[in-house]
Amino acid sequence: MTHVRDDSVNALYLDGRWHHGGRPLEVTNPATAEVFAHVATVDRTDVRHAIDAAEAAWRGWRALSGKERGGHLHRIADVIERRAEEIARTITLENGKPLAQGRAEVGMTVDHLRWFAEEARRAYGRVVPPQAAGKRHVVIKQPVGVVGAIAPWNFPLVLAVRKVAPALASGCPVVLKPASATPLSAVRFAEAVHEAQLTAGVFQLVAGNAQEIAAEMFAHPACRKVTFTGSTEVGRELVRLAADRVTKLSLELGGNAPVIVFDDADLDQAVNGALITKFRNTGQSCIAANRIYVQRGVFDKFVAAFTEKTKALKVGNGLEEGIDIGPLLNAAALDGALTYVDDARQAGATVLCGGERTDVGRGFFFEPTVLVNVPEEARCMREEAFAPIAPIAQFDDEAEIIQRANRTPYGLAAYLFTTNLGRAWRVAEALEAGTVGVNDAVPTTSQCPFGGVKESGVGRELGSDGLEAFLETKHISFAGI
Repeated sequence: MTHVRDDSVNALYLDGRWHHGGRPLEVTNPATAEVFAHVATVDRTDVRHAIDAAEAAWRGWRALSGKERGGHLHRIADVIERRAEEIARTITLENGKPLAQGRAEVGMTVDHLRWFAEEARRAYGRVVPPQAAGKRHVVIKQPVGVVGAIAPWNFPLVLAVRKVAPALASGCPVVLKPASATPLSAVRFAEAVHEAQLTAGVFQLVAGNAQEIAAEMFAHPACRKVTFTGSTEVGRELVRLAADRVTKLSLELGGNAPVIVFDDADLDQAVNGALITKFRNTGQSCIAANRIYVQRGVFDKFVAAFTEKTKALKVGNGLEEGIDIGPLLNAAALDGALTYVDDARQAGATVLCGGERTDVGRGFFFEPTVLVNVPEEARCMREEAFAPIAPIAQFDDEAEIIQRANRTPYGLAAYLFTTNLGRAWRVAEALEAGTVGVNDAVPTTSQCPFGGVKESGVGRELGSDGLEAFLETKHISFAGI
């Protein structure tokens, strides 16, 4: 590929240098439907060279102490903190989320970096008692090697850093591919890496044809692990690609999160919690409330309060003050939201508010929507609807709702609201999900593991499990010493 420099194009980051080549990606602001930026691209040969550079950097990077690697992560966090407002605006421009949520994403990004900067010191091994005289057994942890990281568009900065930070902390170089729709947040991260003077080759940023980039990650013998966040459909394809070289995988895939509101719940807490977990990021979250189940005794009160608050949500360009709901990502997402509502209507659901596109701007705006008496066969109850659509259904008893909540191939997150401690424990343990929020609409945190069961993924991010995901376990047996 001929690398022609064009300063109007946001550059990628390869082996410590800025790359301006390739046919530029167009980045569209979903609030205006206008292209506002361009980002360089790579071809498969460039990806191969990036992995080669990462392999060359690996020996020196893994030789650093955990404390030293953590120092680099702290310096990256310092840069992001200093540029927080600019980066938050970048997130809003390319993703559409309200600016306050963009700021929150930057804050969580910094927290992830600082958490893993400290966790880098704690890649503990162990000494195992021998069964034979004269032997000693030691178990140590070592970095897995070069990592290919593939990040999604809905949280374009923080979900990339959930992969990059623990990999770097463990001693693994990373080649990051962001979503083509939202690559600018990753460019800003690469700028922070460059300013923090990370060793060349330890972190690299590529963008372009997703199939070509993934194919090279799985084909290159030096790329020992691929970590991905995205749809279950794409996850299945990556499993197939991984089979050829038995490449290690971490997969954070689709969800279909239930919210369960019991009769004994604090109703205000349940309404506000369901509102947050449903409409944050315009419903475009893998752990968003996808199905809301309310026990019969409080159903009418919950629906009335939830609908009133939904109607009060302000829709608009995320850069404006007081916006609660931004645009959907693109025209296809907008059409998909309309299809989900039409399907629910045909299945017998009632639309209490919303259900239509809005005219607040030229972008891809959809009204926050409440559906009631939605049958289980409706698509919005069975599939992951990445949209501000809240389907609500009734239930009668605990055993029934556990069965209904678990009747899905997904298991990423689940939520329940109750003031009964015994019920909280019983239901939380019975729900088939990697994360359960009990009276908590925002359970994700740097120090606790995140990931799914069933078809929602393989492995965990965050917490000590997040570091472990990038470490190999080695047993060393000493005899005659």
